[in-house]
Amino acid sequence: MAKRNKAYGLLAEYETTHDLYEACERVRDAGYGAWDAHTPFPVHGLEKAMGLRPSIIPWIVCVMGFSGAALGFLLQYWTSAVDYPLIIAAKPFNSYPAFVPVTFECGILFGCFGAVFGMFGINRLPTLYHSLFNSERFLRCTDDRFFIAIEARDPKYDREKTRELLESTGALAVEEVDE
Repeated sequence: MAKRNKAYGLLAEYETTHDLYEACERVRDAGYGAWDAHTPFPVHGLEKAMGLRPSIIPWIVCVMGFSGAALGFLLQYWTSAVDYPLIIAAKPFNSYPAFVPVTFECGILFGCFGAVFGMFGINRLPTLYHSLFNSERFLRCTDDRFFIAIEARDPKYDREKTRELLESTGALAVEEVDE
């Protein structure tokens, strides 16, 4: 008797974005929490159909941008007014108009770092292995097919009931994926 691998969950395949959108609404309404939709291109409004909250990335970018601008300004102030003050043409040590370009650029730089590394952290990237790569069907996800994967760790997950739900959404195929 062959030993069965632990199940990752169920994978359902759809042919069109419309089918996927309606299936996402049905899965969301059924109360599942640990699931995702996979598409070869962005599908407008899919996050609404999935019931996703707005992203925290804009807040991370905002905080990092303002922090970068503040650090850039403080660095310039400290070097020109505290550490190495120079009297040039009777200008004040804290000549803030001269600090504007560097302050702006530091804000942009830190905001970009916040966007990139925040996105990496929230999306748990880089992911070098994922259980869905075990499915031959899933290879078409980057070409012309749309998928919904419901994970076995979801509290509502029941293999038979979840399979019935996915089949009732008009899926072309539903398969169990091993870890």
